[in-house]
Amino acid sequence: MIPNVLAERYASPAMRDIWSAEGRVILEREYWIAVMRGQQALGLDLPEEAIEAYESVKAQVNLASIADRERLTRHDVKARIDEFCALAGHQQVHKGMTSRDLTENVEQLQVFRSLELVRTKTASSLLLLAKRADEYKSLPLTGRTHNVAAQLTTFGKRIAMFGEELLAGFASLERFVETYAARGLKGAVGTQLDQLTLFEGDSKRVAELESRIVEHLGMASAFTNVGQVYPRSLDLETVSLLCQLASGPSSLAKTLRLMAGHELASEGFLPGQVGSSAMPHKMNSRSCERVNGFHTILKGHLTMASGLAGDQWNEGDVSCSVVRRIVLPDAFFAYDGLLETFLTILGQMEAYPAVVESEVDRYLPFLLTTTVLMEAVKAGAGREEAHQVIKEHALQTVRDLREGRVARNDFFDRLASDERLPLDRNALLGIEANGRSTLGNALPQAEHFIARAREAAARTPGAAEYRVGQIL
Repeated sequence: MIPNVLAERYASPAMRDIWSAEGRVILEREYWIAVMRGQQALGLDLPEEAIEAYESVKAQVNLASIADRERLTRHDVKARIDEFCALAGHQQVHKGMTSRDLTENVEQLQVFRSLELVRTKTASSLLLLAKRADEYKSLPLTGRTHNVAAQLTTFGKRIAMFGEELLAGFASLERFVETYAARGLKGAVGTQLDQLTLFEGDSKRVAELESRIVEHLGMASAFTNVGQVYPRSLDLETVSLLCQLASGPSSLAKTLRLMAGHELASEGFLPGQVGSSAMPHKMNSRSCERVNGFHTILKGHLTMASGLAGDQWNEGDVSCSVVRRIVLPDAFFAYDGLLETFLTILGQMEAYPAVVESEVDRYLPFLLTTTVLMEAVKAGAGREEAHQVIKEHALQTVRDLREGRVARNDFFDRLASDERLPLDRNALLGIEANGRSTLGNALPQAEHFIARAREAAARTPGAAEYRVGQIL
């Protein structure tokens, strides 16, 4: 079998199990049994010994035998029906069902269980983000816009910024899981005709059977009006949600890569790790790079999923099958691999306060220009005139520093000697002296995220206990 790189190299065993060929067959067989149990309880003549026979062989999966049957029938579901019936020695499964009564619901079950797994891991990521934001919430850092020094912030605030984006995605994930609807038992064109025929036209029993099946799937509800397939816009929403969830971690990973280039922080570097086969000194941010790569993969799958939404014919067709067989598992493999990598980064990342402080020293006078501007306005200056004066001196100071004409940043001295600015030397010295504490609301903002992230993790079973496996 041709390997799936995303599954074999990056995804966790738990995610691989959900989407494995053997796992899929067992899910289908459990679903068939749940339908038989429901039909039996509601009055259909289904022998208990037959159901027990199916139960006893449901885990006996021979993919080669099923493939041989499919080559003959050229129909994947019929091949799996024949295999299951041959193992059990009965012909009781699939009564009143069309192929999509089986495959749609089982594929949705795979999606649903995958969503539950990533909910746990995403909550665990939020918990670690809160831990790191708390650790660095008071570490002053040169904040950057357009990747250029702008104002002071803290490293914890920066982590919280990307963490809050993930928190927003997590809230969407929670709502999506809580409202995710199954297709249900609807038959060939969605009218439930064959189940109604089996139950002598009794709509109440047909509705009860579907309710039992939805309960078996563990979902909140079922669609009422669908055809042979559920709306493919639901798949688009699934993949779109995974892209949204990946965005915060991807941005943080890219920022860490930039910081590593200036030796401000790193994703960690373990004993024995090699950064380059040619350059022994290198400590590449390879895990952060991988996170960014996974996000690119997800955006590619989002494009594929968007091509299916709004493209169904009449009551449904299966031209989407080949795309969905790639998009659904691989999107989850990619996001699962991203989470495994991101959790590893959060567990190993480091900041280097001495280098961070040195950078702040270099840029601090420039980082205070907006404070100088506001103080000048308060002292009676016109905002635009004050802006122009500050800009003139800032740009000239930068040029002089870059070209070696001055040895230190004397920006504030230049401002103090300019009579156009209504701030005397003492006022400017006060601004400079208090510069490192000019952090705005960085600290309470970080603490706000920390509290909310911990709340999200606390309401998610398994989040605190989850431990990432060893990634390659």
